[in-house]
Amino acid sequence: MPRPRADPGAVDAVLTASRSMVAVATRSLGAAAEETTIAQYRALVVLASRGPRRIVDLAEALDVAPSTAGRMCDRLVSKGLVRRHRARGDRRAVLVSVTPAGRQVVDEATSRRRALIAEILERLPVAAQQAVAQALRTFADAADEVPDSEWPAAVPAGHGPAPCRRASGQPGGPERPVLAARHRAKERA
Repeated sequence: MPRPRADPGAVDAVLTASRSMVAVATRSLGAAAEETTIAQYRALVVLASRGPRRIVDLAEALDVAPSTAGRMCDRLVSKGLVRRHRARGDRRAVLVSVTPAGRQVVDEATSRRRALIAEILERLPVAAQQAVAQALRTFADAADEVPDSEWPAAVPAGHGPAPCRRASGQPGGPERPVLAARHRAKERA
C-alpha cells in the first residue's frame, strides 16, 4: 500500500513548531554550546540513545556522509565526549560510544530542555498539552527516535572496553555492521 502524501498544512505547522524546538534545543545546550555544535550534540544523543555505533551507522543516523561523521567524531574524541573502541564480539570492528562526560552534556541539556518545554506547555490548557504530547510521540516514532525511557544506561568512567588506536596512535580502525534491536524489529514488522 502506498504511503500517504504529507498534508501541506501539516508540513507548515510542523515546520513552524520545529523552529521553536530548535530554539529550545539551542538554548538547552547552555555553556556546552560554546564547545559543542548542534550537529555534534545530535551525534552525542544518537550514541547515548542507541548505544555504540560504527561510524557508517552513526553517519546514516545523522544523514551525513561517513567522512563527515568521522571528522565530527574526531572532534568529539578530542573533547573527551566520545571514544573509539573495539567491539567485543568482533575485534576488527571499531565502535564509537559516548563517554561519561559526553553523557553528562546530553543529560544536562535534556534537563534544561525539559524545563524550557515545561514553560511553553504551561501556557496551554491540559487537554491541549496532552494532544501535543500524543502528536509528538507519533511524530517521534515515525522519525525513529528512541524515547528517553529506552536509552541504554550510562556507563561509568573506566568501565567500558579500552579505546582502540591505529598503528599511528590515532583513534580508529575498521568497522562492521551493527543494527539496533529496535530497527531489526521494525524491519520484521
